[in-house]
Amino acid sequence: MTAIAVLGSTNMDLVAYVPKAPRLGETVTGRAFRTVPGGKGANQAVAAARCGAEVLMIGAVGADEFGARLRSALAAAGVGTAGLRTVEGASGTAHITVDDEGANSIIVVPGANARVTGLEAGDAARIAAAETLLLQLEVPLSGVTAAARAARAHGVRTVLTPAPAQPLPVELLASVDLLVPNEHEAAALTGLTDPRQAAAALLERVPEVVVTLGAAGALYAARGKEPFTVPAPRVRAVDSTAAGDTFVGALAVALGEGRPMRGALAWACAAAALSVLRPGAQDSMPTRAETEAFALAGTGTGPDRGPAARQAAQPPGPGPAARPLPAHGADA
Repeated sequence: MTAIAVLGSTNMDLVAYVPKAPRLGETVTGRAFRTVPGGKGANQAVAAARCGAEVLMIGAVGADEFGARLRSALAAAGVGTAGLRTVEGASGTAHITVDDEGANSIIVVPGANARVTGLEAGDAARIAAAETLLLQLEVPLSGVTAAARAARAHGVRTVLTPAPAQPLPVELLASVDLLVPNEHEAAALTGLTDPRQAAAALLERVPEVVVTLGAAGALYAARGKEPFTVPAPRVRAVDSTAAGDTFVGALAVALGEGRPMRGALAWACAAAALSVLRPGAQDSMPTRAETEAFALAGTGTGPDRGPAARQAAQPPGPGPAARPLPAHGADA
């Protein structure tokens, strides 16, 4: 069993489901509302745990009702919470609108996540005990950089999701092994809209890059190697929230188990595709058995990925028309 540490955000997602997202100044009537555990860090932790890894979460929640629920949700998913501290004030929240096409828009209020400015006692040892460290940018850059440096010092593979996109300090990138932006984040970091050109530019800063491409799958590039793309399954999306985090969590597990990159990417794409078939963030993430079955059903069966894959890709009840998997980075 591969061991993964995650330093990042833990939020309560406040999700409104609407037929069509409101324009600026417009009021619309929603059809449902849910409060569900989320946050990019916690999402990746849960995704990795459900895919079979031993996972430890490092971060902060507030001394409020949301904080208690967030801690319980992680524990219930099998994620260790010894590194998740409780601080005074409110927990982080994400305010999410999901339309009938499965697309979302998100406002994140950091709350307790803003207090993760560095490593606390024991955090360096927790990182050193892992094989992989997952990082995102919903906590302060100082905390992300401190964690990456600790991982580099102990020979731990570091995977960074640069979301929300922002300028990245050289000190942080020097400790990153694999960068996983979506195509929009890759463009924001490089100024290049072509994913292959953006990936090539990012390789000047990090050794390996995976750019997620939504319906087109994922592009892999590494120094001294020919880049390649792995396609994504076509599914009928219900909610794309946390698809990107599902992808990264699954990818970390696959790589930790020694799968070749092409196979690891295909497995991660399968997990992300399954996650958009159900509403919510952590609630939507597939188990290892579900991911294995879906990936196997779609192997070598042509463009429609076979009858078993087609059946697995249909959500219960009425839903929007079949559409490609949204960009993996469109998540909480």
